[in-house]
Amino acid sequence: MINLSRYWLDFVDLLFPRCCEACHKALVGTEEIICTSCRITLPRLASDSVVDLSVKNKFMIHPEVQGAFSYLIFTKKGKVQELLYALKYKGSQDVGKLLGNMYGQELKDQNLVPTADLIISVPLHPRRQKERGYNQSDAFAEGLSEATGILWSGTVLARMRYTKTQTGKSRSERYENMSGVFRINKREAIAGKRIILVDDVLTTGATLDACVEAMKGLDCTIYIMTIAAAQT
Repeated sequence: MINLSRYWLDFVDLLFPRCCEACHKALVGTEEIICTSCRITLPRLASDSVVDLSVKNKFMIHPEVQGAFSYLIFTKKGKVQELLYALKYKGSQDVGKLLGNMYGQELKDQNLVPTADLIISVPLHPRRQKERGYNQSDAFAEGLSEATGILWSGTVLARMRYTKTQTGKSRSERYENMSGVFRINKREAIAGKRIILVDDVLTTGATLDACVEAMKGLDCTIYIMTIAAAQT
């Protein structure tokens, strides 16, 4: 029996080509957002690698942080940079949701999902969220939640001050720029709970560090997860 829907998809792709957000090659058949080849070959962060150890060491000063994990390795002009650019600046929220789902599924397959009560995303300032139209970390949190079954919220934390981009700043300048930026909106939602705190990309860790500081004194157990980690 002829699969007319498949032929229709192929016809539409000829007229209006859909491209992979990672490599920009044409998607075919039932491929969505990221092509099959890129899904397989995206540079996963290997356990106990130099970058993985760097991720974990960034938060050692916080006893409440029980683990820090990143899914992919960020390199300039690489596929992960293309995906993050699409997520943050091209309106492609589905990229974040898909990566969250992929990461969650892979963690489940390896029995590595932390035991947690809630996933919370790092918030944008309302002004920046209005400019962008969405928070990219919410998309990642939503996908991770779908894969793991852990509830998520984008409203537990609030960003109180509009900050300039961290790009080009030194490590100390980044930490100074983020000091006191966040506050807790819903203390009862996380007090005494096990939390997964998520963001898009980890560089120095200043933003996530400021989030952890805001949760001090609430007896939280915190796990940190990001889409990617930069090689710093």
